[in-house]
Amino acid sequence: MGKLLLDTTCMIQVSRGRLDMPPGVRVVVCAETLRAAYLPGTRPSHGEGTDRMTAKAKKGTTHAERVIRVQQAFADLGGDVHGTGELAEAAGLDDSAVSRILQSGVYGGIFERVARGRYRLGVTTAYLGLHALAHVPSLGRVAHEILEELRNASGGGLAFLYTLAPFGGAQRQCIDMAVGDSDLVELGMTPRDVLCVTRSLRIGASGRSMLAHLPDAIVDRVLADEVPDEAGPGVYRDDDELLATLVNIRDCGYAVGYEECMPLWNSVAAPIMWADSILGAALLVKPATMMPEAPESVIEATMTAAAKLSHLPHGSWPMNIAV
Repeated sequence: MGKLLLDTTCMIQVSRGRLDMPPGVRVVVCAETLRAAYLPGTRPSHGEGTDRMTAKAKKGTTHAERVIRVQQAFADLGGDVHGTGELAEAAGLDDSAVSRILQSGVYGGIFERVARGRYRLGVTTAYLGLHALAHVPSLGRVAHEILEELRNASGGGLAFLYTLAPFGGAQRQCIDMAVGDSDLVELGMTPRDVLCVTRSLRIGASGRSMLAHLPDAIVDRVLADEVPDEAGPGVYRDDDELLATLVNIRDCGYAVGYEECMPLWNSVAAPIMWADSILGAALLVKPATMMPEAPESVIEATMTAAAKLSHLPHGSWPMNIAV
């Protein structure tokens, strides 16, 4: 007759008729196992069970951290397609571990294999980001009220809400505005000018407010783009000068633009953040004749608007925010 040594859990299942044994197999359970199962005070201690659970949790967490580090490596490296070796180096992992993560992620669309040993982030990664942003509390009515407050506090300026564009590379797009009765003709920009100029992150106070909080790889990509001919006379054409303004924006929390996007219009912008990630910018523009220099009151009003908008992803925002 065969013998089968069971652990405590299986032994209890057999005794309760919950585990069918093959014919001719005799269950052998040692006395220590019986005592652990049935006698008070002889079961494994809570600490021992917790240690085993903790070990399993650590193992799972370690794998999850590795996956996250591989995804972050794509962002840190910039560009589009990367090899297993360079991803492993950037993630601080060995090649074999990264290779397994990449191959597993291909099936779920997290990664896309474009050649042997060459990968890029897959479309599922983009959709996950869009899904996360889709659950940000509505920016509609509340956001527009914040823009109206900014417009009134600035003495009749034009207030805009810009966000990072979800498609088309590192760009921005306007999703709301508070401009009163203006049809924006006074800006002196044709629809073509608006499309070419206001989508660039290297142009204007709002563009630079967002660019200052993006990874270096994306900043390099933006700097590689040519400055549109339609940009205003105050645009930063020298990359070093532009980079210096990004440092200042991170230090001060706002940006000031003088005729960057179009002649005779100046602007103030402040970044809108979700935790440590940039979402967009609040922008206030006024004619240079009315605002030759950005007064402290306009800067504070713009930063307050951006702070309120930054609270929307968390589900609520305080009405009285001191900046």
